[in-house]
Amino acid sequence: MLRVRNIDRTFGSGATAVHALKDVSFDVEPGTMAALVGRSGSGKTTLLNVIGGLDRPDAGQVHVDGTEVTALDEDGLSLLRREKVSYVFQTFGLIPVLSAAENVGAPLRLARTPAAEREKRVALLLDLVGLGDHAGQRPGELSGGQQQRVAIARALAGSPRLLIADEPTGQLDAETGRSVMALLRGVVESEGVTALVSTHDPVMMALADRVIRINDGRIVEC
Repeated sequence: MLRVRNIDRTFGSGATAVHALKDVSFDVEPGTMAALVGRSGSGKTTLLNVIGGLDRPDAGQVHVDGTEVTALDEDGLSLLRREKVSYVFQTFGLIPVLSAAENVGAPLRLARTPAAEREKRVALLLDLVGLGDHAGQRPGELSGGQQQRVAIARALAGSPRLLIADEPTGQLDAETGRSVMALLRGVVESEGVTALVSTHDPVMMALADRVIRINDGRIVEC
């Protein structure tokens, strides 16, 4: 599902250059959840951004579900993020004026999914994340954990092949974070999605099928 080969990424130049990624290579098999682990500044977010097409590497290749991400132009990257790759961020990223159902359905509207099909998919996903009874509430009326569940449902709306989650429990208390982690684990199994989740949390590491450890821009365990 995910193949990363010899990725390098440097920011700046000369004496002040920051070598964020150094010859990074690994694979993630379909239908599995991998935890990307490393201290702050180790290169986790840069790596996730390169994999998802939000940033371009200086060298190397990334393939997602047979598509070479690093060879795509901007239109191709937009299509990739609409059809194959979805993100979950620690800051939720919900649209405040929209209800939970409208937030989840937003990607389907962009894809021009017929209304009946869209409503059915949104209802299914809100039930999946345990928020079927909160469809009409806006983000400000939901707890942090509930908002992150809506964000996960939205990320799944277009049936992506790869779900990228960057510290998805970073803004949550420990108990709520554990419930969100368990939800992500369940989503991998029920939706058949492949997940790459960056985390510091040992609970998430234990839930993952494998741990990919990065230190100072290099993969030290995979």
